[in-house]
Amino acid sequence: MGLTSSLTNAVSGLRVNQDSLDILSRNIANAGTPGYHRQALNIVDYNSQDSSYARSVGTQRAFNASLQAYYTRQVSDTANSGIQAGYLNRLQGFMGKPGTTGSLDTVFGNLQNALQGIATSPDDYNSRAEAVAAAQNMVETLNRLSTTIQGMRQETEGQIASNVHNLNGMLNSLSEVNNRMLDLGMTDASRTALLDQRDRLVASVAEMIDVRADYRPDGTVALMTRSGVGLIDNGVSSFKFESAGTLSPNSQFDPDPAKTKVGKLTLTTPSGLTIDLVTQGVLQGGELGGLVTLRDKTLVEAQEQLDEIAASLAMAFSTNKTDGVAATDGTADGLDVDISNMAPGNDVLLTYAENGVEKRVRIVNTSQAQDYVDASGQRVIGVDFSAGATAVAAALDAKLPNLDISSTGANNLRILDDGAAGKTDVRTAVARSSSTGLQGSGLGFNLFVDQGNSAFTNNLDTDPPQKQGFAARISIDPAIIADNRLLVQFEVGGTLGDADRANYVIDQLSKMQFVSGGNPAANSGRFQLSGNLSELISQVVGFQGSTINAAITKNDDRQLTLGTIVDQMESDYGVNVDEEMARLMELQNAYAANARVVSVVKELLDALLAAT
Repeated sequence: MGLTSSLTNAVSGLRVNQDSLDILSRNIANAGTPGYHRQALNIVDYNSQDSSYARSVGTQRAFNASLQAYYTRQVSDTANSGIQAGYLNRLQGFMGKPGTTGSLDTVFGNLQNALQGIATSPDDYNSRAEAVAAAQNMVETLNRLSTTIQGMRQETEGQIASNVHNLNGMLNSLSEVNNRMLDLGMTDASRTALLDQRDRLVASVAEMIDVRADYRPDGTVALMTRSGVGLIDNGVSSFKFESAGTLSPNSQFDPDPAKTKVGKLTLTTPSGLTIDLVTQGVLQGGELGGLVTLRDKTLVEAQEQLDEIAASLAMAFSTNKTDGVAATDGTADGLDVDISNMAPGNDVLLTYAENGVEKRVRIVNTSQAQDYVDASGQRVIGVDFSAGATAVAAALDAKLPNLDISSTGANNLRILDDGAAGKTDVRTAVARSSSTGLQGSGLGFNLFVDQGNSAFTNNLDTDPPQKQGFAARISIDPAIIADNRLLVQFEVGGTLGDADRANYVIDQLSKMQFVSGGNPAANSGRFQLSGNLSELISQVVGFQGSTINAAITKNDDRQLTLGTIVDQMESDYGVNVDEEMARLMELQNAYAANARVVSVVKELLDALLAAT
């Protein structure tokens, strides 16, 4: 090898060493920078007939497309579970743990104890005052929890609006990065820094909404949702959120845009197509998906459960029962049922046997066509009682062909078995109507009332149904607050020593059965309550507790998975300072060796020139 070749090789080695030192210094300087990917120099050996030497051909950046895709998905899923766990953990704090002061079961237990006090000493003013105070505490707890839930739903709308603003900014920034990546004159250092910025932006977008990233060979990236809606490719999609303002229990999502009463979240693609992300089920992860789930499902279900408790509480106090009277027609036996005073939402409970099998039917006064089996196994039939007893009898006779149902008066239904055939046997029939006053209308009374001091009858024909949002509206009849003697005096001038009303209400709270949710087929995925009021409250507290614990556990699991992926990325992408320092020693030795070669060549050339 000649002196010129040796000099060329040494100089190329010095140049490669210098480039390597530049990259090494960047690695060490960014060892703690989030999102920084370790860099290395691409070195190529050139061989020719006369010599061989090395040269650098760009920078190699640590990157694994499969690992990056897995990380992006996990970031989205973790953000989704994290936002839900955070809200539900707060809700648990507001609702209280079972048995603690202020929790629903504790407040209801205090009301039951106060009623027992009235039953024992109905003429004692303090006992009645304690019962009114306990009822007020129950009402205030339901009002407070309802207000809290709606406040949290309102908060989700505010956070959705903020996330949409940030998301649009990140998508535009990512589009700018894509455009700059197409600049072929960019230095390697600038290009790798831009790739780091690209990956940080993709991860930030994934926190907001579920995405799939397509990394192109030219360094650009295309984004779409998991459902296939494009976010960035040949242009940038734009998110928009139209807030609905203040939310109430009646502000609920509806697939019909004209009927929905919550904020509208849309996406407009570069081609001008506008997609309703919620209606079309585009959101499958990220904070936006979690916030929408909270606003439209999780918190709405919690509100509905509170409404169910409030409605059951009001009906347990206000319902009067009228048992059917034995009736006979030839060989057929059955019962006459008085359906006077049946307000919309009131019902008739019918039990009968068919071929030895017990049947239970609840006949509801409503104009809505209903015929289903509820979560307790009881058949529910909707009939409009305002059409008169004859029309009611005809409708029921068609629904229950194995019974003989007719009308024997303006307000009377006659329900008979099949007589000599002996296949059916009518057992019981009870009309349950709402009290129409505090005195003179039965043992039931409207302690708990709706807005405007109106009676709660569970009317299904209003829009929305009367039960919806009742927990936010329920209050105590002011007449009872002014005169607590009405808790025991169910007749004008009645004695204060009569415990019949208190005992009746206590019995109602213990025995009156409720089933939430209506038709199970129309409420698929919803937890349905069934039982007396105490059981309903226990089920709600237990359900909310298990839901919250499940959400927290799910978030913990996803955080653990994400942490594992981050550790793997740190291993693959991160800078190991010890390794870099060892590499520095290698480069120093190589630099010294190449410098020595240059020095020796110089000495030989000087000697050669001196000899000539």
